[in-house]
This record gives sequence, C-alpha cells and structure tokens, in this order.
Amino acid sequence: MDKIWLENYPAGVPETIDPDHFASLVDILEQSIEKYGEKTAFVNMDSEMSFKELGLKTRDFAAYLHSTGLKKGDAVAVMMPNLLQYPVALFGILQAGMTVVNVNPLYTPRELKHQLVDSQAKALVI
Repeated sequence: MDKIWLENYPAGVPETIDPDHFASLVDILEQSIEKYGEKTAFVNMDSEMSFKELGLKTRDFAAYLHSTGLKKGDAVAVMMPNLLQYPVALFGILQAGMTVVNVNPLYTPRELKHQLVDSQAKALVI
C-alpha cells in the first residue's frame, strides 16, 4: 500500500510510533509535565495553561474526586465543550484511576440517559 500521507508529515515526525514508549495516558501527561513544564499545554479564548498548571490542577481534581467517595474503576462522564477545564477533568479522572465517559453536550435527554445508564457512570462533570 502506498502511504501517500507520509509526504505531508512535518520534518521530524516518525512514520511509526513505539506503542510501548508510554505505559498510559497518565504516563504521557507526567512525562510531558516534566519535559515541558512552563511551556503552554493548552490555549482557549486567549487564556493559556502550562503543562505545570495542568499537572497541579489535574492532581487537585483527582483528589477532589476521591473525596466525594468515588472509587478507582468508577466511570465518570464528562459533558463539556472544548474549554481549558476539559483536559483538567479528563486527566484528573484518569489520574484518580477512574474511567472517562465522554458525553456530547448536544445530546438530547434520551441520548444522555442512554449513555449514562449504559456506561454505569457514577458522576457527571459539566
């Protein structure tokens, strides 16, 4: 098969990746915080969040989730648009050892109920 898309890769982007390089998404986050610290991780509506800030907020949110009685392995639904709070919620849930259930903010009540029941979500972050 001709991989014609490779000619559009920027210089330095490898053709393949090593799937064993990171143990988990949390590992990617932790290595990125260590490597990029003060660099900007996310930008939204003229506000920026550094990797270091993301790490601190993520840790705090993970602790908050545990303080509510949620347990490792619990499903937590996230119903948010693309805002700076989204990666904090996503990585906080993962760092707490919980499962992220992405829920579209535009779902109808019937669709939302189906997602929440099917996933057995114990909490909803909005």
